[in-house]
Amino acid sequence: MLDADFFRRWMTATAAAVDREAERLTALDSPIGDADHGSNLQRGFTAVVAALAKESPETPGAILVLSGRQLISTVGGASGPLYGTLLRRTGKALGDADEVTEEQLTDALRTGVDAVMTLGGAAPGDKTMIDALVPAVDALGDSFAAARAAAEQGALATTPLQARKGRASYLGERSIGHQDPGATSSALLIAALDEAAAASDASEAADE
Repeated sequence: MLDADFFRRWMTATAAAVDREAERLTALDSPIGDADHGSNLQRGFTAVVAALAKESPETPGAILVLSGRQLISTVGGASGPLYGTLLRRTGKALGDADEVTEEQLTDALRTGVDAVMTLGGAAPGDKTMIDALVPAVDALGDSFAAARAAAEQGALATTPLQARKGRASYLGERSIGHQDPGATSSALLIAALDEAAAASDASEAADE
């Protein structure tokens, strides 16, 4: 079962990954976007960690709803609403339970991803964060590690695509050959989920 501590670890691990990879995300965004993806997400997830420490929500759903709200209020451009919607809708789908199963998380995350697709109008193959998130959710039923691998592969697979949504779509064929920064940061989010799971496993093993 996945409790509030698990989800707090997930958000903390995501913030650390974004902080570590911020320059790379901005470099990916530079040729096809506004060159601010890394700095925007860095500011947003720093605010998420601070809010979680201050308010200490006690359920998985409440943690994700608060995190999403912080991203919407602090991240500029499209990233704030998209990531905020992903986490808020996932959190709302989890409800008020103190603990959730991996299957419940998978279903809730799929609800969140569907909400992002509706908000942004993007589908798989459009060279957006959806190209990492959809395969990740599809693989999450197997394992957290499988979801991480699927997200990372999905992000890499955006490189030869022509962008059909978002800022990069304005470039037409010139968007080809660049890895999508949103898919890349989404892969970081899923990698952090796998890290949170591994930390939980290690903690349980130590307690035995």
